[in-house]
Amino acid sequence: MKGGSSAPGDYIYFKSQVPLHKIPIVLKQWRYYDFGPKVVPPLICLPGTTGTADVFYKQIMSLSTKGYRVIAVDIPRVWNHHEWVQAFEKFLDAIDVHHIHLFGSSLGGFLAQLFAQHRPRRVRSLILSNTFLETQRFSAAMPWVPIVCWTPSFLLKRYVLTGIPNGPHEPFIADSVDFVVSQVETLSRDDLASRLTLTADAASVGPLLLSDSFITLMDTNDYCATPQQLKDQVSERYPGARRAYLKTGGEYPFLSRPDEVNLHLQLHLRRVGVEARPDLVPGIPKDGSSGSSSEQNDKKDDTDDAPNNEHNDGREYADDAPNGDTTNSENPSSEGQPPLVPESTHSGNFDNQLLGAIGDDFSAPPLPHAFLEKQQHVFATKALFHFMLEFLILYLLPLYLVRVYINSKYSLKLGQSV
Repeated sequence: MKGGSSAPGDYIYFKSQVPLHKIPIVLKQWRYYDFGPKVVPPLICLPGTTGTADVFYKQIMSLSTKGYRVIAVDIPRVWNHHEWVQAFEKFLDAIDVHHIHLFGSSLGGFLAQLFAQHRPRRVRSLILSNTFLETQRFSAAMPWVPIVCWTPSFLLKRYVLTGIPNGPHEPFIADSVDFVVSQVETLSRDDLASRLTLTADAASVGPLLLSDSFITLMDTNDYCATPQQLKDQVSERYPGARRAYLKTGGEYPFLSRPDEVNLHLQLHLRRVGVEARPDLVPGIPKDGSSGSSSEQNDKKDDTDDAPNNEHNDGREYADDAPNGDTTNSENPSSEGQPPLVPESTHSGNFDNQLLGAIGDDFSAPPLPHAFLEKQQHVFATKALFHFMLEFLILYLLPLYLVRVYINSKYSLKLGQSV
């Protein structure tokens, strides 16, 4: 696991084109990206414990060019699940969004299910990846959660990173791990404490009014921090849900396998009735055909001397703040820079062919996981032991020594006075 790797080139380009919004809502700071045609019902992406809104940048780049609206949010500092439901509803009201489709990974998937349970009229569909239904197992593994607010930041980061296997990975999985590690470094102690509290807070998902046909389960069959037993419980809860098994991808398939994940997301949105609006994407003609690459090059050569005004028009939905939204947007790109480059016609046609060929049968049989489950249990036990040992030595032991020193000084003074 490399700690100081540079940011990927496509992420740097993403940051230069897509504005980051920050809005305070009732003492909660919301940080999010919102990109795509505003008339399309949004797909809202919720990260796990170690994620931020930035981990979904590949989904924003891909789906927005196809005419979908994607919103990726950070989990704010909330300390119980009831507070989460209320805070998320106020966030949706603030950005003027009523009906949503939720894509949640790990803790984000659990929070998505809770919101769908308590606010069923607002959630139209769910895509759940490597998630769970209840927190009892995590609560038992973290008996120190009551003191998490006083735990030093470096120990919390060390603990959440122990859930990521530090071993040989395929290059695309290693890159996804490095990116997430860099995002963990941006989280404060309160952010991490809040997320760990949500993970261990006693709660479970009750029955949903949402039909199973509007739910897609997207799990990876190789390593994942969520125990396989908990993922199996999700599959049993939603027997009629669509399956999208990925043979590899690790903990973060949306980063390591973005093409497959984006394809499944697009298929899900089509199936639940979300109509994309590619005609509203800058740079794509309203008839939906952008011509061959050679024709585009010829057209570009012919217009080199002509003034180019489409760059200004290409930001029509990137910088639009919602009605009444008092956001602070971090947009490093200038007005004259082009929007996200839409994919070529060939890639679009290829996606359409895949979607048509796959249809609803896009699941693969899960791989055997008995050995993997055993390895996960051993790894989690070792990680918990090392964390408790570090916490005892680096935090509690100094406090104990200070207390002993003060008591000895007090006893000495008392003896001298007597």
